[in-house]
Amino acid sequence: MNKHSPYPNAAAPAVHTAGKPKLRVLGTAISLLEELRLKAQADLGIDVVFDNNDFVVTQHKAAQEPDSYDIYDQCFHNLDIVWYWRAVQPIEIERIALWDEINDLTKTGQIGPSARMGQGDVPARKLFVQPNLALGDMPTSRISMLPTTHNFDSFAYRSDVVDGVQSVASWSALLNERWAGRCALVDEPAIGIFDAALAAQAAGLMSFGNIGNMTVAEIDQLMDILEARRKAGFFRSFWRTAEDAARLMIDGDTDIQSMWSTGIGILNSKGLPVEQAAPVEGYRAWHGGLCLSRSLSGRMLDIAYDYLNWWISGWPGAVVARQGYYISTPQRSRSHMTAAEWDYWYEGLPAREDLPGPDGVIRIKRGSVRSGGSYWQRANGIAVWNTTMDEHNYLVRRWMQLVGRAEKDI
Repeated sequence: MNKHSPYPNAAAPAVHTAGKPKLRVLGTAISLLEELRLKAQADLGIDVVFDNNDFVVTQHKAAQEPDSYDIYDQCFHNLDIVWYWRAVQPIEIERIALWDEINDLTKTGQIGPSARMGQGDVPARKLFVQPNLALGDMPTSRISMLPTTHNFDSFAYRSDVVDGVQSVASWSALLNERWAGRCALVDEPAIGIFDAALAAQAAGLMSFGNIGNMTVAEIDQLMDILEARRKAGFFRSFWRTAEDAARLMIDGDTDIQSMWSTGIGILNSKGLPVEQAAPVEGYRAWHGGLCLSRSLSGRMLDIAYDYLNWWISGWPGAVVARQGYYISTPQRSRSHMTAAEWDYWYEGLPAREDLPGPDGVIRIKRGSVRSGGSYWQRANGIAVWNTTMDEHNYLVRRWMQLVGRAEKDI
């Protein structure tokens, strides 16, 4: 342990010269927050540059331009293509100071003995680098991605227009004709398809052999359902960023839609009565993490490991908690949160006071309760993980056709 480190039990930062090293981080708005960038610079004594894009652009750049970044900050379901192209290199567990404190959600896929693992790209099945460089769940000394931010998503609704919580207690609500012309889905095939699939299955419109790995016939059937809804004017929009999602509700265009926690935070800060659903079928989960570019070596590789260790050291996890996200080392972050913040975000208890978002703006009003209960309750209710399926390329083509036609309609 480095006694002088700004983050407990983490590796010592690299020695710096007058010209500070520059660490380039490629990712999305989920975790590339300015508050984190500035704090990382101050704690590590380096310059940190964020390259912030949507999911599709980020994944493409990660796979095709590995020399353009040092850290790939994305999700486990976006890992296959960059790993296939060897754009990133294995992470040595012995260089991750707090590895033993990372919880079991990514190590085994479950928190608690009775938890359901969920279908799809369970992070545990892609975590460990096997001797033949394949990814799997058999523990080894190397991992593909350092587990960091994660969440359990569903859809959001305007609580002032729904007919009670029970009417939105199932994914089927997302395709309820009650919301014709007032519904939106996220435009990211490996995410939006599962919102739609969970809704179609819950509504009894179709069923799946394995919802996390659909066949071509199942994709066709689901897309036919969505196409029929599109032609009938059911979908108001397909969005790509949390800001776009929030804007739809701010502008009064939608009453129910795919929504991420950051979007709900924007809406809450503006006083809109919006809630996240807690579907009885379970959540669509995702898990983010950090990868090392294959181009890293020597001093820059040391600096990159410093950044990885910093991310799970406590303070960053408290920041993402104020976004509504969780961190893989929650107990480390607890000491960087107020008791009221911990109780609301992790324990699922009513907010004892107004709570701020990462930017300091009040996001949660006193008395509010997070839907779905505590972290551990939510983690034990996963229906499916965001996934890049075997038929992903086919899905993407069908999805792009759907969204392209929908944009012309709008």
